[in-house]
Amino acid sequence: MEHLRQFAREFLKALRNLLPIVAVVVLFQLLVFRSMPENPVSLAVGLLIVAIGIGLFLYGLDLSVFPVGKNLANQFVRRGALGLLLPFGFAIGFAASIAEPAVIAVAEQAQVVSDGRVDGLVLRFVIATSVGLVLVLGIMRVLRGWAVHKLLVGGYAIVLLLSYVAPEEIVGLAYDSGGVTTNIVSVPLIAAIGLGLANSIRGRSLLADGFGLVALCVMVPMIGVQLYGIWVYTFGGAGGGAVAGSGGETGISVIGTLLGLAETFREVLPIVAVVLFFQFVALRRRLSHPVRVTIGFIMVVIGLHAFVMGLRLGLFPLGTAMAEQLIEQGMPALILLFALLIGFATTMAEPALVAIGEQAHEASPGRISAVGIRIIVAVGVALGIAFGVYRILVGGPFHYFVMSAYLLAMVLVIFAPKYIVPLAFDLGGVTTSEVTVPLVTALGIGLASAVEGRDVLIDGFGLIAFASIFPVISVMIYAIMMERFPWLRKEVS
Repeated sequence: MEHLRQFAREFLKALRNLLPIVAVVVLFQLLVFRSMPENPVSLAVGLLIVAIGIGLFLYGLDLSVFPVGKNLANQFVRRGALGLLLPFGFAIGFAASIAEPAVIAVAEQAQVVSDGRVDGLVLRFVIATSVGLVLVLGIMRVLRGWAVHKLLVGGYAIVLLLSYVAPEEIVGLAYDSGGVTTNIVSVPLIAAIGLGLANSIRGRSLLADGFGLVALCVMVPMIGVQLYGIWVYTFGGAGGGAVAGSGGETGISVIGTLLGLAETFREVLPIVAVVLFFQFVALRRRLSHPVRVTIGFIMVVIGLHAFVMGLRLGLFPLGTAMAEQLIEQGMPALILLFALLIGFATTMAEPALVAIGEQAHEASPGRISAVGIRIIVAVGVALGIAFGVYRILVGGPFHYFVMSAYLLAMVLVIFAPKYIVPLAFDLGGVTTSEVTVPLVTALGIGLASAVEGRDVLIDGFGLIAFASIFPVISVMIYAIMMERFPWLRKEVS
């Protein structure tokens, strides 16, 4: 009975996260388009399945993966077992990313629109390996006391340099891939490791040293995917076509559901295997509450499968349909207004952002307002998505637009208070939620398909990248203003 009540709470939270998006869609359908979307029942069922999937998935994580993973991290920190902590960091980063729903969704779309030239599974392995390696680097940073802004400036210099060399078909996808690595699976695990390390090492600051791991996990996959794209478009073949069932199947069958569950089990298995290996073999400790952990694992598998299935039924068709309707109106101002509203609404409801904002407020009482930081981040996401939509409408090389945003962020790093830099980049990594990513990706692909002269692979990706970097800019500007004009802090609190 307690499990049912807890799931109901998670389900209601998921529905609340979806409501702002539904409100924006209904507003545009009734007042702008004055029509109902095609297959409204299918869309509604898809959204409901997404909510159920998120509820099951999150509650399953709370029962199984999260408590076991956090306990492992605490054990390594207390024992000072660096030889175990670094392999654990790599393994947990890899496993969490390979099972990340948003990574799966973007990888599938990349394989479809590239006609199979970009292999979705290989792309996921490139991203996951990048996250694993950078998590090792991030752990070393906390242990050694390295300044995160130096790593970020150096890393993004490499990212921007590769943007000149990488094929234009892969650049937008690479920046988007960085934006989706930190989400419902990885953020809690990564944040727990960083804050746990900073809290256990004398002389470390929770704000300056505890945050920053998420930021690094966003940056390095951009490098890995661009290198993969250079290899694919230099030595790879022309592609073997889109994956069957990736985009067109919208029905639900018993056999398809069972096969999907088996595939999902295979995708989640790595993170469970990593946790169990380090629990039983490395630490030689028994698993606490094995029945609860098993139930949680089953809920994770079912919830993740329901999430992906709901995306195909609801959010991807919804995003594409909205893009087509907006283009038919022939009014760019409406498209930009939709981008602003959907960006702000989804970000304000993002649970990961709420959690990180509250932790930042607790780590720096009187310096950072949890409510104020959410508003500033939501404004940044709204402006970022609108800026990305504007780029698709007017055309122009993606890397010029995105590089200008990242160069601005690098300049702000020089002037912003150093305590805010790790948090600002972390906030940029958690703003693209499990709901926002599919909808924004579908919007970008739909716009690129509908606007004459645009290429889906070159122009369709990139919105997530803008949605990730603009909050970084807005938070650093916010911190600079707070330092120079302290009276503003009360106005936004």
